[in-house]
Amino acid sequence: MVTDVRAGREDDLPVLTEIYNHHVRAGYATFDEAEVDLADRRAWWTTYATTGPHRLMVAVDDGRPVGYATSSPYRAHPAFRHTVETSIYLAPAAIGRGLGGRLYDTLLAELADTEAHHVVAAVALPNDASVALHLSRHFTVVGTFTDYAIKHGRRISSTWFERPVHSDGRR
Repeated sequence: MVTDVRAGREDDLPVLTEIYNHHVRAGYATFDEAEVDLADRRAWWTTYATTGPHRLMVAVDDGRPVGYATSSPYRAHPAFRHTVETSIYLAPAAIGRGLGGRLYDTLLAELADTEAHHVVAAVALPNDASVALHLSRHFTVVGTFTDYAIKHGRRISSTWFERPVHSDGRR
């Protein structure tokens, strides 16, 4: 049972690294093909804060992280400073327990009082659960890039989603 969804902490990094590396090895949620180490994740962690649009939220089960969601800069261009790209990664045992929804709900609520205006997300296909998660959180489909990436020798397509931070249309 998840007891908490909270801001990520530096002491979460060893477990978050394990979770991410599982997805590097075993799937297509990330297009990275090489595992990351703790030094990589420390540098990554410094890009997030407890205020502002770039957040790292962690789902904790019995004191141990079991998943996380991020809102990261979409592009480096200043024109995109109010757009964030989200990602969610879950430990294998945590998949299918509704944690993605809890993480997204918390992350989107945290973004509501920031300068973030628009959220985008990509889902590598096939991934019916992630597509359903995004649709249930008021994302709309922008389109699909077909066979545009290669990982583990397989061509991969991704569907892109978008939504305003405020799903009720507030600016």
